[in-house]
Amino acid sequence: MNKHAYIFPGQGSQFSGMGKNLYDTNAQAKELFEQANEILGFRISEIMFGGADNELKQTKVTQPAVFLHSVIAFKTLNDAKPDMVAGHSLGEFSALVANNVLSFEEALKLVSIRAQAMQKACEINPSTMAAVLGLADEKVEEVCAAVANELGHGQVVVAANYNCPGQLVISGSAEAIDVACVRMKEAGAKRALLLPVGGAFHSALMQPAKEELTAAINAANFGTASCPVYQNVVATAVTNSSAIKNNLIAQLTGAVRWTQSVQAMVADGATRFTEVGPGKVLQGLVNKIAKEVVTDGVN
Repeated sequence: MNKHAYIFPGQGSQFSGMGKNLYDTNAQAKELFEQANEILGFRISEIMFGGADNELKQTKVTQPAVFLHSVIAFKTLNDAKPDMVAGHSLGEFSALVANNVLSFEEALKLVSIRAQAMQKACEINPSTMAAVLGLADEKVEEVCAAVANELGHGQVVVAANYNCPGQLVISGSAEAIDVACVRMKEAGAKRALLLPVGGAFHSALMQPAKEELTAAINAANFGTASCPVYQNVVATAVTNSSAIKNNLIAQLTGAVRWTQSVQAMVADGATRFTEVGPGKVLQGLVNKIAKEVVTDGVN
């Protein structure tokens, strides 16, 4: 049975002008953008449509902006009936709207709380992320463990995003990341380069944000899934709402297992992956993970 998977991007795919075409040409989209402005208490639509890059890069803006673009684009598709969904990091919230677990309003509020809590966590510890290219997953994990062990005194460095074979992102304390980048190159990585992010997402340094998000997620109303979501931290099909909640909370300090999620979706029958939202990053990753599937995008 050929199954159609819908996938949703995360932070980093934002651009000035995102969603403007939807707002200008679709009455339902316009209404949802206006509703979002009201929920957030500021006109995020104006920053999305014409804001400078530095405005769009603020975590409290970026996360809701990418979420809104993805979800509003999905809601304006007339015939979208996903057999399965997944989202990369922040994109998991978009996926949970697409499979009816979260309402638009509820998910937007959670994304906003998550973004602000992550921003605060970033300000507590100087931390960052780096992309490592051309090294096996196991080798990256091994180098991270060795560096953390060597530096000691609360220095953190872990594999945070398993994007596709040979492309991982590591996350941690600024000092540990610097040392790890040198060690990755010594171990044979083609490149190990710092990413322009505000903090160590998907690592233990996000623990302060986790506490705030846990309370918000536990208070939110989670409905019945219309199809499985392949969640980042477990990389398997999940439909149980209490499991979905727990995985969503664990995601803040846990790794994004994107390679493993796509492999699981293909094993469960996915032959077509449609990326909904800004950019084409996930289509590129899926093509590297599973060359036999069809990919397309809606933005």
